[in-house]
Amino acid sequence: MQQIKFGTDGWRGIIADDFTFENVRIVAQAVAEYVNGLDIGHKGIVVGYDNRFLSSRFADTIADVMVQNGIKVYLSNGPLPTPVTAFAVKVHDAAGAVMLTASHNPPEYNGFKFIPDYAGPALPHITEAIEENIARLQSGVGKRKFFFQEQSAELAPARPRVAERIMIDPRSEYFEHLEKLVDMKAIVESKLNIMVDAMHGSGIGYLDAMLVRAGITVEQRRCSRDPLFGGDLPEPTCQTLACSCDWVKEGHGRLGLAMDGDADRFGIIDSTGDYITPNQFFPVLYHHLITKKSLLGPVTRTVATTHKLDRIAEKHGQVVYETAVGFKYIGQNLLEKGCVLGCEESGGLSIKGHIPEKDGILAGLLAAEIVAVNRKSLAELARELDQAYGKLCSDRLDVHTTPGQKQDVLDKLKSFAPAQVAGEAVKDKITLDGLKLVLASGEWTLVRASGTEPLFRIYAEAGDEQRVQQIQGDMMQLIGLTRS
Repeated sequence: MQQIKFGTDGWRGIIADDFTFENVRIVAQAVAEYVNGLDIGHKGIVVGYDNRFLSSRFADTIADVMVQNGIKVYLSNGPLPTPVTAFAVKVHDAAGAVMLTASHNPPEYNGFKFIPDYAGPALPHITEAIEENIARLQSGVGKRKFFFQEQSAELAPARPRVAERIMIDPRSEYFEHLEKLVDMKAIVESKLNIMVDAMHGSGIGYLDAMLVRAGITVEQRRCSRDPLFGGDLPEPTCQTLACSCDWVKEGHGRLGLAMDGDADRFGIIDSTGDYITPNQFFPVLYHHLITKKSLLGPVTRTVATTHKLDRIAEKHGQVVYETAVGFKYIGQNLLEKGCVLGCEESGGLSIKGHIPEKDGILAGLLAAEIVAVNRKSLAELARELDQAYGKLCSDRLDVHTTPGQKQDVLDKLKSFAPAQVAGEAVKDKITLDGLKLVLASGEWTLVRASGTEPLFRIYAEAGDEQRVQQIQGDMMQLIGLTRS
Protein backbone atom coordinates (compact mmCIF):
# COMPACT_ATOMS: atom_id res chain seq x y z
CA MET A 1 0.00 0.00 0.00
CA GLN A 2 1.29 3.45 -0.93
CA GLN A 3 2.56 5.49 2.02
CA ILE A 4 0.42 8.54 2.78
CA LYS A 5 2.58 11.57 3.59
CA PHE A 6 1.73 15.17 4.45
CA GLY A 7 3.74 17.61 2.35
CA THR A 8 4.19 21.37 2.71
CA ASP A 9 0.44 21.88 3.03
CA GLY A 10 -1.26 18.55 3.55
CA TRP A 11 -1.67 15.23 1.72
CA ARG A 12 -2.42 15.39 -1.99
CA GLY A 13 -2.98 12.68 -4.55
CA ILE A 14 -4.58 11.80 -7.85
CA ILE A 15 -8.29 11.07 -7.59
CA ALA A 16 -9.12 7.35 -7.99
CA ASP A 17 -5.41 6.47 -7.93
CA ASP A 18 -4.18 7.14 -4.40
CA PHE A 19 -6.81 9.71 -3.38
CA THR A 20 -9.57 7.15 -2.86
CA PHE A 21 -12.47 6.82 -0.45
CA GLU A 22 -10.62 4.07 1.38
CA ASN A 23 -7.52 6.22 1.90
CA VAL A 24 -9.59 9.25 2.84
CA ARG A 25 -11.29 7.16 5.55
CA ILE A 26 -7.91 6.06 6.87
CA VAL A 27 -6.60 9.63 7.05
CA ALA A 28 -9.86 10.84 8.64
CA GLN A 29 -9.58 8.08 11.24
CA ALA A 30 -5.99 9.10 11.95
CA VAL A 31 -7.10 12.69 12.54
CA ALA A 32 -9.99 11.54 14.74
CA GLU A 33 -7.60 9.53 16.89
CA TYR A 34 -5.20 12.48 17.10
CA VAL A 35 -7.97 14.84 18.24
CA ASN A 36 -9.47 12.38 20.69
CA GLY A 37 -5.98 11.62 21.99
CA LEU A 38 -5.72 15.27 23.02
CA ASP A 39 -9.14 14.97 24.68
CA ILE A 40 -10.57 17.82 22.59
CA GLY A 41 -12.84 15.78 20.33
CA HIS A 42 -15.87 17.06 22.23
CA LYS A 43 -15.25 20.49 20.67
CA GLY A 44 -16.01 19.11 17.21
CA ILE A 45 -14.34 19.28 13.80
CA VAL A 46 -15.15 21.62 10.92
CA VAL A 47 -15.23 19.92 7.50
CA GLY A 48 -14.90 22.07 4.39
CA TYR A 49 -14.31 21.29 0.74
CA ASP A 50 -13.57 23.02 -2.56
CA ASN A 51 -14.98 22.75 -6.09
CA ARG A 52 -13.02 19.70 -7.18
CA PHE A 53 -14.53 16.47 -8.48
CA LEU A 54 -16.18 14.42 -5.70
CA SER A 55 -15.09 16.84 -2.96
CA SER A 56 -18.56 16.95 -1.39
CA ARG A 57 -18.71 13.13 -1.35
CA PHE A 58 -15.28 12.92 0.26
CA ALA A 59 -16.46 15.47 2.84
CA ASP A 60 -19.47 13.27 3.68
CA THR A 61 -17.11 10.32 4.15
CA ILE A 62 -14.93 12.29 6.57
CA ALA A 63 -18.01 13.41 8.49
CA ASP A 64 -19.11 9.75 8.83
CA VAL A 65 -15.74 8.75 10.28
CA MET A 66 -15.71 11.63 12.76
CA VAL A 67 -19.22 10.89 13.99
CA GLN A 68 -18.32 7.22 14.39
CA ASN A 69 -15.50 8.38 16.65
CA GLY A 70 -17.85 10.44 18.79
CA ILE A 71 -16.73 13.75 17.28
CA LYS A 72 -19.32 16.38 16.41
CA VAL A 73 -19.02 17.64 12.83
CA TYR A 74 -19.58 21.17 11.56
CA LEU A 75 -20.08 20.34 7.90
CA SER A 76 -20.07 23.08 5.28
CA ASN A 77 -23.31 23.35 3.34
CA GLY A 78 -21.37 24.11 0.16
CA PRO A 79 -17.85 24.68 -1.18
CA LEU A 80 -15.62 26.81 1.05
CA PRO A 81 -12.32 28.61 0.56
CA THR A 82 -9.54 27.28 2.77
CA PRO A 83 -9.26 30.52 4.79
CA VAL A 84 -13.01 30.46 5.48
CA THR A 85 -12.80 26.86 6.70
CA ALA A 86 -9.95 27.90 8.98
CA PHE A 87 -11.94 30.89 10.21
CA ALA A 88 -14.89 28.61 11.00
CA VAL A 89 -12.68 26.84 13.56
CA LYS A 90 -12.67 30.07 15.56
CA VAL A 91 -16.37 30.74 14.97
CA HIS A 92 -17.34 27.36 16.47
CA ASP A 93 -14.44 27.04 18.94
CA ALA A 94 -13.71 23.68 17.31
CA ALA A 95 -10.83 21.29 17.85
CA GLY A 96 -9.74 21.91 14.27
CA ALA A 97 -10.84 21.43 10.70
CA VAL A 98 -10.39 19.21 7.70
CA MET A 99 -10.24 20.99 4.36
CA LEU A 100 -10.54 18.96 1.17
CA THR A 101 -8.54 20.75 -1.50
CA ALA A 102 -5.55 20.38 -3.77
CA SER A 103 -5.31 24.18 -3.94
CA HIS A 104 -3.56 25.21 -7.19
CA ASN A 105 -2.71 21.68 -8.39
CA PRO A 106 -4.14 20.24 -11.64
CA PRO A 107 -7.81 19.10 -11.64
CA GLU A 108 -7.03 15.39 -11.37
CA TYR A 109 -5.69 16.01 -7.86
CA ASN A 110 -7.48 16.39 -4.56
CA GLY A 111 -6.06 16.88 -1.10
CA PHE A 112 -6.62 16.55 2.62
CA LYS A 113 -5.49 19.40 4.88
CA PHE A 114 -5.74 19.34 8.67
CA ILE A 115 -6.12 22.71 10.39
CA PRO A 116 -5.57 22.64 14.18
CA ASP A 117 -7.50 24.68 16.74
CA TYR A 118 -5.36 27.80 16.21
CA ALA A 119 -6.87 28.07 12.68
CA GLY A 120 -3.63 27.86 10.73
CA PRO A 121 -1.63 25.20 8.87
CA ALA A 122 -0.56 22.20 10.95
CA LEU A 123 3.03 22.30 12.18
CA PRO A 124 5.34 19.33 11.49
CA HIS A 125 4.97 17.73 14.93
CA ILE A 126 1.20 17.58 14.36
CA THR A 127 1.34 16.08 10.87
CA GLU A 128 4.00 13.62 12.04
CA ALA A 129 1.66 12.39 14.79
CA ILE A 130 -1.16 11.98 12.26
CA GLU A 131 1.19 10.14 9.87
CA GLU A 132 2.11 7.72 12.67
CA ASN A 133 -1.60 6.97 13.13
CA ILE A 134 -1.98 6.49 9.36
CA ALA A 135 0.93 4.05 9.20
CA ARG A 136 -0.52 2.00 12.05
CA LEU A 137 -3.98 1.94 10.46
CA GLN A 138 -2.55 0.97 7.08
CA SER A 139 -0.59 -1.89 8.56
CA GLY A 140 -3.66 -3.14 10.43
CA VAL A 141 -6.38 -2.68 7.85
CA GLY A 142 -4.51 -2.17 4.61
CA LYS A 143 -6.00 -5.25 2.96
CA ARG A 144 -9.54 -4.63 4.14
CA LYS A 145 -12.19 -2.64 2.38
CA PHE A 146 -13.92 0.22 4.15
CA PHE A 147 -17.61 0.83 3.60
CA PHE A 148 -19.85 3.69 4.63
CA GLN A 149 -20.86 3.41 8.27
CA GLU A 150 -18.65 0.33 8.75
CA GLN A 151 -18.06 -0.38 12.45
CA SER A 152 -14.73 -2.19 12.60
CA ALA A 153 -12.37 -2.40 15.56
CA GLU A 154 -10.24 0.26 13.93
CA LEU A 155 -13.15 2.61 13.28
CA ALA A 156 -15.04 2.10 16.54
CA PRO A 157 -15.76 5.27 18.53
CA ALA A 158 -12.88 6.20 20.82
CA ARG A 159 -15.33 7.00 23.65
CA PRO A 160 -19.10 6.64 24.19
CA ARG A 161 -20.01 10.14 23.08
CA VAL A 162 -23.11 11.01 21.09
CA ALA A 163 -22.03 12.98 18.03
CA GLU A 164 -24.01 14.90 15.45
CA ARG A 165 -23.66 16.66 12.14
CA ILE A 166 -24.37 20.38 12.06
CA MET A 167 -24.58 22.11 8.69
CA ILE A 168 -22.83 25.49 8.68
CA ASP A 169 -22.34 28.55 6.50
CA PRO A 170 -19.64 30.79 8.04
CA ARG A 171 -19.88 33.39 5.28
CA SER A 172 -21.59 36.18 7.25
CA GLU A 173 -19.23 35.93 10.25
CA TYR A 174 -16.24 35.86 7.90
CA PHE A 175 -17.47 38.94 6.00
CA GLU A 176 -18.03 40.85 9.24
CA HIS A 177 -14.53 39.96 10.39
CA LEU A 178 -12.87 41.15 7.16
CA GLU A 179 -14.81 44.41 7.28
CA LYS A 180 -13.03 45.13 10.58
CA LEU A 181 -9.63 44.59 8.96
CA VAL A 182 -10.18 46.41 5.67
CA ASP A 183 -11.23 50.02 5.02
CA MET A 184 -14.32 49.17 2.97
CA LYS A 185 -15.50 52.79 3.20
CA ALA A 186 -12.42 53.99 1.31
CA ILE A 187 -12.93 51.32 -1.36
CA VAL A 188 -16.56 52.37 -1.84
CA GLU A 189 -15.73 56.08 -1.99
CA SER A 190 -13.04 55.45 -4.62
CA LYS A 191 -15.70 54.07 -6.99
CA LEU A 192 -13.24 51.51 -8.28
CA ASN A 193 -14.34 49.20 -11.06
CA ILE A 194 -12.81 45.85 -10.11
CA MET A 195 -12.45 42.62 -12.06
CA VAL A 196 -12.58 39.46 -9.92
CA ASP A 197 -11.21 36.21 -11.36
CA ALA A 198 -12.08 33.23 -9.13
CA MET A 199 -10.44 30.76 -11.56
CA HIS A 200 -13.50 28.46 -11.14
CA GLY A 201 -12.45 27.79 -7.54
CA SER A 202 -14.22 27.85 -4.21
CA GLY A 203 -13.56 31.59 -3.82
CA ILE A 204 -16.67 32.22 -5.94
CA GLY A 205 -19.15 34.32 -4.00
CA TYR A 206 -16.66 35.73 -1.51
CA LEU A 207 -14.40 38.51 -2.79
CA ASP A 208 -16.86 39.44 -5.54
CA ALA A 209 -19.81 39.27 -3.12
CA MET A 210 -18.10 41.46 -0.52
CA LEU A 211 -17.32 44.11 -3.10
CA VAL A 212 -20.82 44.04 -4.58
CA ARG A 213 -22.34 44.24 -1.11
CA ALA A 214 -20.25 47.36 -0.50
CA GLY A 215 -21.53 48.95 -3.71
CA ILE A 216 -18.53 48.33 -5.96
CA THR A 217 -18.96 47.59 -9.66
CA VAL A 218 -17.52 44.12 -10.20
CA GLU A 219 -16.67 42.42 -13.48
CA GLN A 220 -16.73 38.67 -12.89
CA ARG A 221 -14.43 36.28 -14.71
CA ARG A 222 -14.31 32.50 -14.20
CA CYS A 223 -16.81 32.85 -11.36
CA SER A 224 -18.63 29.59 -12.07
CA ARG A 225 -17.82 26.10 -10.83
CA ASP A 226 -15.76 23.95 -13.17
CA PRO A 227 -13.92 20.94 -11.66
CA LEU A 228 -11.59 21.04 -14.69
CA PHE A 229 -10.82 24.75 -14.12
CA GLY A 230 -11.36 25.58 -17.77
CA GLY A 231 -8.44 23.37 -18.76
CA ASP A 232 -5.93 25.57 -16.93
CA LEU A 233 -4.12 25.40 -13.61
CA PRO A 234 -6.10 27.21 -10.89
CA GLU A 235 -2.97 29.16 -9.92
CA PRO A 236 -2.87 32.96 -10.27
CA THR A 237 0.39 33.57 -12.15
CA CYS A 238 1.38 35.90 -14.96
CA GLN A 239 0.80 33.07 -17.45
CA THR A 240 -2.56 31.80 -16.16
CA LEU A 241 -3.92 35.34 -15.75
CA ALA A 242 -2.92 36.50 -19.24
CA CYS A 243 -6.53 36.71 -20.44
CA SER A 244 -7.56 38.52 -17.27
CA CYS A 245 -4.74 41.01 -17.84
CA ASP A 246 -6.19 41.62 -21.31
CA TRP A 247 -9.61 42.17 -19.76
CA VAL A 248 -8.26 44.94 -17.57
CA LYS A 249 -6.37 46.47 -20.52
CA GLU A 250 -9.65 46.49 -22.45
CA GLY A 251 -11.29 48.55 -19.70
CA HIS A 252 -13.16 45.89 -17.73
CA GLY A 253 -11.67 47.18 -14.48
CA ARG A 254 -9.16 49.53 -12.89
CA LEU A 255 -7.90 46.65 -10.79
CA GLY A 256 -7.89 42.89 -11.27
CA LEU A 257 -8.04 40.52 -8.31
CA ALA A 258 -7.65 36.76 -8.64
CA MET A 259 -7.60 33.74 -6.32
CA ASP A 260 -6.41 30.18 -6.76
CA GLY A 261 -8.53 27.02 -6.55
CA ASP A 262 -9.20 27.28 -2.81
CA ALA A 263 -8.74 31.08 -2.52
CA ASP A 264 -5.76 31.02 -0.18
CA ARG A 265 -3.39 32.50 -2.79
CA PHE A 266 -3.84 35.77 -4.64
CA GLY A 267 -3.06 37.37 -7.98
CA ILE A 268 -3.17 41.11 -8.72
CA ILE A 269 -3.49 42.96 -12.02
CA ASP A 270 -2.75 46.69 -12.02
CA SER A 271 -4.77 49.36 -13.82
CA THR A 272 -2.46 49.06 -16.86
CA GLY A 273 -3.27 45.36 -17.18
CA ASP A 274 0.17 44.39 -15.88
CA TYR A 275 0.54 41.48 -13.46
CA ILE A 276 1.89 42.52 -10.06
CA THR A 277 4.05 39.80 -8.53
CA PRO A 278 3.70 38.97 -4.83
CA ASN A 279 7.25 40.20 -4.25
CA GLN A 280 6.26 43.55 -5.79
CA PHE A 281 3.09 43.77 -3.71
CA PHE A 282 4.40 42.80 -0.27
CA PRO A 283 6.60 45.90 0.27
CA VAL A 284 3.73 48.16 -0.85
CA LEU A 285 1.44 46.40 1.62
CA TYR A 286 3.90 46.46 4.51
CA HIS A 287 4.57 50.18 3.98
CA HIS A 288 0.80 50.77 3.83
CA LEU A 289 0.19 48.86 7.06
CA ILE A 290 2.80 50.96 8.85
CA THR A 291 2.07 54.41 7.40
CA LYS A 292 -1.69 54.31 6.74
CA LYS A 293 -3.07 51.75 9.21
CA SER A 294 -0.64 52.41 12.11
CA LEU A 295 0.26 48.71 12.28
CA LEU A 296 3.90 49.04 13.30
CA GLY A 297 5.52 45.72 14.03
CA PRO A 298 7.78 42.90 12.80
CA VAL A 299 7.35 41.18 9.46
CA THR A 300 7.85 37.47 8.74
CA ARG A 301 8.73 36.08 5.34
CA THR A 302 10.09 32.88 3.78
CA VAL A 303 13.67 32.52 2.55
CA ALA A 304 12.45 33.04 -1.03
CA THR A 305 10.63 36.33 -0.39
CA THR A 306 11.92 39.81 -1.22
CA HIS A 307 14.40 41.55 1.08
CA LYS A 308 12.83 44.92 0.36
CA LEU A 309 10.67 44.03 3.36
CA ASP A 310 13.90 43.98 5.38
CA ARG A 311 14.79 47.49 4.23
CA ILE A 312 11.38 48.84 5.24
CA ALA A 313 11.54 47.05 8.58
CA GLU A 314 15.02 48.43 9.30
CA LYS A 315 13.92 51.97 8.49
CA HIS A 316 11.10 51.66 11.04
CA GLY A 317 13.13 49.83 13.69
CA GLN A 318 11.40 46.48 13.22
CA VAL A 319 12.58 42.87 13.20
CA VAL A 320 12.36 40.48 10.24
CA TYR A 321 11.74 36.78 10.92
CA GLU A 322 12.89 34.53 8.08
CA THR A 323 11.36 31.06 7.78
CA ALA A 324 11.55 27.93 5.68
CA VAL A 325 9.08 27.67 2.80
CA GLY A 326 5.59 26.80 4.03
CA PHE A 327 2.94 29.08 5.48
CA LYS A 328 2.81 27.01 8.66
CA TYR A 329 6.03 28.69 9.74
CA ILE A 330 4.70 32.12 8.80
CA GLY A 331 1.52 31.41 10.75
CA GLN A 332 3.53 30.42 13.81
CA ASN A 333 5.34 33.79 13.76
CA LEU A 334 2.07 35.65 13.33
CA LEU A 335 0.81 33.90 16.46
CA GLU A 336 3.95 34.05 18.58
CA LYS A 337 6.09 36.98 17.40
CA GLY A 338 3.53 39.74 17.04
CA CYS A 339 4.18 40.15 13.31
CA VAL A 340 1.89 42.56 11.48
CA LEU A 341 2.46 40.86 8.12
CA GLY A 342 3.39 37.33 7.10
CA CYS A 343 4.04 36.46 3.45
CA GLU A 344 5.56 34.02 1.00
CA GLU A 345 6.61 34.67 -2.61
CA SER A 346 4.22 32.03 -3.98
CA GLY A 347 1.29 34.33 -3.21
CA GLY A 348 0.23 33.80 0.38
CA LEU A 349 -0.25 36.41 3.09
CA SER A 350 -2.03 37.23 6.32
CA ILE A 351 -1.92 40.18 8.70
CA LYS A 352 -2.19 40.88 12.40
CA GLY A 353 -5.74 40.44 13.68
CA HIS A 354 -6.58 37.75 11.12
CA ILE A 355 -6.21 33.98 11.32
CA PRO A 356 -2.65 32.61 10.83
CA GLU A 357 -3.60 31.15 7.45
CA LYS A 358 -2.94 32.61 4.03
CA ASP A 359 -6.00 34.30 2.57
CA GLY A 360 -6.38 35.37 -1.05
CA ILE A 361 -9.71 37.07 -0.34
CA LEU A 362 -8.17 39.32 2.31
CA ALA A 363 -5.19 39.99 0.02
CA GLY A 364 -7.50 41.20 -2.75
CA LEU A 365 -9.39 43.51 -0.42
CA LEU A 366 -6.14 44.96 0.92
CA ALA A 367 -4.95 45.64 -2.63
CA ALA A 368 -8.20 47.47 -3.34
CA GLU A 369 -7.84 49.45 -0.10
CA ILE A 370 -4.29 50.50 -0.97
CA VAL A 371 -5.34 51.79 -4.41
CA ALA A 372 -8.40 53.51 -2.95
CA VAL A 373 -6.62 55.22 -0.04
CA ASN A 374 -3.60 56.37 -2.04
CA ARG A 375 -5.50 57.08 -5.28
CA LYS A 376 -2.52 55.72 -7.17
CA SER A 377 -1.84 52.51 -9.03
CA LEU A 378 0.17 49.78 -7.35
CA ALA A 379 2.96 50.26 -9.91
CA GLU A 380 3.19 53.96 -8.98
CA LEU A 381 3.40 53.09 -5.31
CA ALA A 382 6.07 50.46 -6.00
CA ARG A 383 8.16 53.04 -7.88
CA GLU A 384 7.91 55.40 -4.93
CA LEU A 385 9.28 52.66 -2.69
CA ASP A 386 12.10 52.07 -5.18
CA GLN A 387 13.11 55.69 -4.74
CA ALA A 388 12.86 55.49 -0.95
CA TYR A 389 14.47 52.08 -0.36
CA GLY A 390 16.27 51.18 -3.59
CA LYS A 391 15.06 49.07 -6.48
CA LEU A 392 15.05 45.30 -6.17
CA CYS A 393 14.04 42.75 -8.83
CA SER A 394 13.48 39.10 -8.00
CA ASP A 395 12.86 36.01 -10.09
CA ARG A 396 12.60 32.24 -9.86
CA LEU A 397 14.10 29.93 -12.48
CA ASP A 398 12.88 26.32 -12.62
CA VAL A 399 15.53 23.94 -13.98
CA HIS A 400 14.49 20.38 -14.84
CA THR A 401 17.17 17.72 -14.55
CA THR A 402 17.56 13.98 -14.65
CA PRO A 403 17.23 12.02 -11.39
CA GLY A 404 20.94 11.23 -11.53
CA GLN A 405 21.95 14.84 -12.03
CA LYS A 406 19.63 15.93 -9.23
CA GLN A 407 21.39 13.65 -6.77
CA ASP A 408 24.82 14.84 -7.94
CA VAL A 409 23.83 18.47 -7.34
CA LEU A 410 22.30 17.65 -3.94
CA ASP A 411 25.55 15.97 -2.90
CA LYS A 412 27.55 18.99 -4.03
CA LEU A 413 25.32 21.44 -2.18
CA LYS A 414 26.11 19.75 1.16
CA SER A 415 29.57 21.29 1.21
CA PHE A 416 29.08 24.10 -1.31
CA ALA A 417 30.62 27.34 0.00
CA PRO A 418 31.83 29.60 -2.82
CA ALA A 419 33.80 32.74 -2.00
CA GLN A 420 31.83 34.74 -4.52
CA VAL A 421 28.89 34.57 -6.93
CA ALA A 422 28.69 36.61 -10.12
CA GLY A 423 31.74 38.63 -9.04
CA GLU A 424 30.37 39.56 -5.62
CA ALA A 425 31.69 38.22 -2.31
CA VAL A 426 29.45 35.86 -0.33
CA LYS A 427 28.62 37.41 3.06
CA ASP A 428 26.29 34.80 4.53
CA LYS A 429 25.25 31.19 3.95
CA ILE A 430 21.77 30.15 5.09
CA THR A 431 20.62 26.51 5.09
CA LEU A 432 17.18 27.04 6.61
CA ASP A 433 15.54 25.63 3.46
CA GLY A 434 17.80 24.73 0.57
CA LEU A 435 20.97 26.81 0.17
CA LYS A 436 20.77 30.60 0.29
CA LEU A 437 23.78 32.83 -0.30
CA VAL A 438 23.60 36.49 0.68
CA LEU A 439 26.17 38.63 -1.10
CA ALA A 440 28.08 41.63 0.26
CA SER A 441 26.01 43.91 -1.96
CA GLY A 442 22.77 42.70 -0.37
CA GLU A 443 21.89 40.63 -3.44
CA TRP A 444 21.00 37.01 -2.75
CA THR A 445 20.36 33.68 -4.41
CA LEU A 446 18.63 30.53 -3.23
CA VAL A 447 18.70 26.96 -4.58
CA ARG A 448 15.90 24.62 -3.54
CA ALA A 449 15.22 21.11 -4.82
CA SER A 450 11.72 19.88 -5.51
CA GLY A 451 10.67 17.15 -3.13
CA THR A 452 8.68 15.24 -5.75
CA GLU A 453 10.45 15.59 -9.13
CA PRO A 454 13.93 16.11 -10.65
CA LEU A 455 13.72 19.89 -10.49
CA PHE A 456 15.66 22.73 -8.92
CA ARG A 457 14.36 26.22 -8.26
CA ILE A 458 16.94 28.98 -8.41
CA TYR A 459 15.82 32.27 -6.88
CA ALA A 460 17.74 35.54 -7.07
CA GLU A 461 17.22 39.17 -6.13
CA ALA A 462 19.26 42.15 -7.30
CA GLY A 463 18.97 45.73 -8.47
CA ASP A 464 17.86 44.93 -12.03
CA GLU A 465 16.60 42.00 -14.09
CA GLN A 466 19.85 41.56 -16.03
CA ARG A 467 21.81 41.20 -12.79
CA VAL A 468 19.26 38.66 -11.50
CA GLN A 469 19.78 36.53 -14.61
CA GLN A 470 23.56 36.86 -14.25
CA ILE A 471 23.42 35.57 -10.67
CA GLN A 472 21.13 32.69 -11.61
CA GLY A 473 23.38 31.71 -14.53
CA ASP A 474 26.51 31.78 -12.40
CA MET A 475 24.87 29.68 -9.71
CA MET A 476 23.86 27.07 -12.28
CA GLN A 477 27.45 26.90 -13.49
CA LEU A 478 28.94 26.76 -9.99
CA ILE A 479 26.78 23.84 -8.83
CA GLY A 480 27.07 21.98 -12.13
CA LEU A 481 23.45 22.33 -13.11
CA THR A 482 22.48 22.16 -16.77
CA ARG A 483 19.08 22.05 -18.41
CA SER A 484 17.96 18.55 -19.41
